Amino acid sequence: MARIAVIGAGTGAMAAAARLAVAGHRVTVYERSRTHGGSLGRYTRDGFVFDTGPGLLHLPAVYRDLFVKTGKESLEQCVTLTQVDPASRHLFADGTAVSLPNASRAGVTGALDRALGEGAGARWGGFLDRAGTAWDRSRRPLLEEPLPEDRRMLGRDPYPAVRRRRMLRTARQAVTPAEVGAWELADPRLAALLDGYALSYGLDPRRAPAAAALLPYMEETFGSWYVAGGMRALADAVYERCLARKVDFVFGAEVVRVSEKDGRAAGVELADGTGVDADHVVLGAQPAPGLLPVREEPPAEAQGAPVPGRFVVMLSLRGAREAGAVHRTVVHTGTPGAEQEAVFGGRTAEEPTVTVGRPDDPATRPDEEHEAVTLMVTVAPHGPVDWTDGALRERFADVVIGRAAEAVPGLRERILHAEVRTPAETAADTGAEGGSVPSPALAGAGGAYLHSGNRSPLPGLYLAGGWSHPGGGPAHAGMSGALVAGLVVEGDGFRGSR
Repeated sequence: MARIAVIGAGTGAMAAAARLAVAGHRVTVYERSRTHGGSLGRYTRDGFVFDTGPGLLHLPAVYRDLFVKTGKESLEQCVTLTQVDPASRHLFADGTAVSLPNASRAGVTGALDRALGEGAGARWGGFLDRAGTAWDRSRRPLLEEPLPEDRRMLGRDPYPAVRRRRMLRTARQAVTPAEVGAWELADPRLAALLDGYALSYGLDPRRAPAAAALLPYMEETFGSWYVAGGMRALADAVYERCLARKVDFVFGAEVVRVSEKDGRAAGVELADGTGVDADHVVLGAQPAPGLLPVREEPPAEAQGAPVPGRFVVMLSLRGAREAGAVHRTVVHTGTPGAEQEAVFGGRTAEEPTVTVGRPDDPATRPDEEHEAVTLMVTVAPHGPVDWTDGALRERFADVVIGRAAEAVPGLRERILHAEVRTPAETAADTGAEGGSVPSPALAGAGGAYLHSGNRSPLPGLYLAGGWSHPGGGPAHAGMSGALVAGLVVEGDGFRGSR
């Protein structure tokens, strides 16, 4: 039985902890804050309940596998999952609106034809077919296996972009989501739909590889799921599973250094000077300066433009949720280039894309005569933008609410109170530099959108969570926990579950 110290209590770190405990190891989690869950936070006020991070779960199979492998109770016995249908409603700048069914290719293409005109569904369907090819080409090495030392295969973009022949000129082929939208989808609304997927994951459609097509493919193929009570309930369930497997948690315990002995990780040192010996260390958070005894390369995306964060407005509303209201509505910008320049250039956008979350869940409101609504925007991180500036926060929140009013009838008149959460709060709560939120790993672009491998250069030190392979988001973080546990238990020969 090995002693294992886990740094951080995010979902990826807890997923690794539960699996390692089941394998017979003695696991202790050290968390700098006073609670578990990482980005899956919750805010409550006067009977209203809000998610402060992701509001929906994709690829629930990741957590089904975790619960099957770590106990008798299944995921569905611990939380209530409901498929969101329609998966999303989209409001475009020209006034067009379309609702996309959940996990139904035929339903999506039919809805696009009816809303955007004949042929729109076929163009989007053809794009999803190519995205499916990219998924098949990269799924296992990108999501289900530890990151290989030779990353050249993942440096090639798996998306089979359409080759466009041009008279007397070289054939043209899309290499970014923006180019896919312009050259393959050939409709500014379909292009906005693809841009919106990329931006919601913190990716710049103008620079990310075309392999970002995996993100809409993943959502539209495997569906979007709501966890009753909010996504925080999933974090609670994973935490309870850890406790049931005898994982120890120490909260308010900031790890300032991973100790080294004889060329391998040997434990951790806490901010109060306490030293803890361990046979293995799992880092489940973004490494702070000085934390690691050897230089660890930061996530590739952090080496270029600042990684975006999220601006969240939580609205407590008087009045019942109207019949037929959609769980998730995306209000698209009419100036995508300007928004992308602002987000990835360290400024606030004048006309941001806003995602409106309206769960039909009694657990989120005090009674049926009120409603809890969450507005989320991808924004530049704290630092390039001073998100502690009260006037700026208030002004941008007003812009976001104005945009969201297109999706929620009588929104401004219904507001009882509004709570704003910016990347500054994310940085304070999670320790992520600038309150940045890591994106999922992508193949292509020469490997620039990959993350640090789960096996670090220092023997005995492993990396889990959104800042490591295969990247950010609840599903990807859960995958990282499974990969780390496999490497610790089975050694360097572990190649993922088959």
